[in-house]
Amino acid sequence: MEYQKKEIRIFQNGRTVNDQFYIDGDYNVPEAKRDVGKIILSNGMLRVEEMKQVESYLKVSGKLEFKVLYMADEMVPVPASLEGRIPFEEMIYLEQEPEGNLVLQTSDTEVTVTMIHSRKLNIKTLAEISIGTEKCTGEEITTDVEEKVPVFKKMKEEEILKVFATGKDTYRIKEEVTLSGTKEHIGTLLWTDVTGGKADTQLGTDELLISGELNMFCLYETAEGKTDWISRTVPYEGQIECMGVMPGMYHQSELHLTDINVEPRMDENGEMRILGIEATLQVRLIVYEEEKIQILEDLYMLDHICIPEVKEKSFFRLKLQNHSKCRISEELTLPELKEDILQICHCKGKIQMETVKAETDGVHIDGVLHLQFLYVREDDQTPFGVWNGMVPFSYLLENGGGEPDMEDMDCTVEQLSVNLMGSGEVEVKAVLAFNCFQKEPVQIQNIESAEFRPMDTEELESRPGIVGYFVQQGDTLWNLAKKYNTTVENIKEVNYMEKEGINKGDKILIFKQNLGIL
Repeated sequence: MEYQKKEIRIFQNGRTVNDQFYIDGDYNVPEAKRDVGKIILSNGMLRVEEMKQVESYLKVSGKLEFKVLYMADEMVPVPASLEGRIPFEEMIYLEQEPEGNLVLQTSDTEVTVTMIHSRKLNIKTLAEISIGTEKCTGEEITTDVEEKVPVFKKMKEEEILKVFATGKDTYRIKEEVTLSGTKEHIGTLLWTDVTGGKADTQLGTDELLISGELNMFCLYETAEGKTDWISRTVPYEGQIECMGVMPGMYHQSELHLTDINVEPRMDENGEMRILGIEATLQVRLIVYEEEKIQILEDLYMLDHICIPEVKEKSFFRLKLQNHSKCRISEELTLPELKEDILQICHCKGKIQMETVKAETDGVHIDGVLHLQFLYVREDDQTPFGVWNGMVPFSYLLENGGGEPDMEDMDCTVEQLSVNLMGSGEVEVKAVLAFNCFQKEPVQIQNIESAEFRPMDTEELESRPGIVGYFVQQGDTLWNLAKKYNTTVENIKEVNYMEKEGINKGDKILIFKQNLGIL
């Protein structure tokens, strides 16, 4: 007996381990940098350089890269900045042996900078690393069976989501921003902040189309020694080769912006009025396609006993792919800034989801938008200040009901603005984007193989040739045909049935197959 099988590739995420640890170190201000008078702003990012499994632990090492904006300790204080790195090494306990590929995720981290003296700083942060696993495996489904003697088969159609391709790639972003006519030439860059905003990916023919926006802020010192800044939304678009994919397939993509560099460039007149932005967009991609597959659900023979070997296998079907947006509009009263703030230069935000609960009408998400903005003060000694706070939000993600796989949901801050209203009040407007790729499990009782044993001739002949039968709850023509050693077509023909549907209480005649000619 020959079994026809089809391999289905499935993608699975494993358990995620979250690890938090402190990085604490002192940093000497380089000789080329000005003395530190007062810290204004700081941020940091973890750069992992090596991962190595040591027994039940994962050894992660790398560097904390940080930036500090400060007022120089001089007779006439001026803004200045510095960058540095502090090495770290962390042992993360793994409760069980990882199955599949390890996936590490980090994010920008808040850095606390404390002055020891004007030439020495203490750098401290609570870093967080997430370690997960992912694997792509192939499972076989029996779709048919071939045999020289007649075998009666029951087929079932299932729509299954299967993996077409997985991979990682990078896309290089190279853009330029030109200063407007009212801005003075760039002398020295003091602070740059480039973050990802709106982003979209679509499948084309043999390619992944990428489009999005960068939110860029740059604080600089002009050639005349003045301080100015520029804030722009920079669009970008491009494509990555992905052979075999086509529109109509489904995909999940994770985009991570790294290796960001901003540098001043000369324009055609030889003046420093252009900012060149270069960054690497790391792309993790999974492409799926849906396929309707005929599966062998049951089988039997009239003169043999069939003993199938059945194994339960898990697959998925797509329930929902949802791209939705939550809009936030909030007015904040900040009395501590009432007499101090003149103008808001720059703002940035980060989403923290606190509770996610599935209800019949969708997924209820409660969280906070961590908000930070840089503003101009009236104090000439410290002309810049920073405000940090939170804005709570609630959002209903409509998904048709059911609990989503949270590893298949991501959220980003697409747009953010903070406007000064006066009297210590600011208006916060934000657009939060939630992308949900929700799968639901499909359990299949797969017939791996079957053993056929000849029936006892005497037992077969002793069975009644004709049976009058009252249909019971749950009966099907297939089950009755298999039980009474006949076929579905035979029962339909004897009882003048056009369809296979039967109802409880129906009375039907069942002829043993060799008496069907009667």
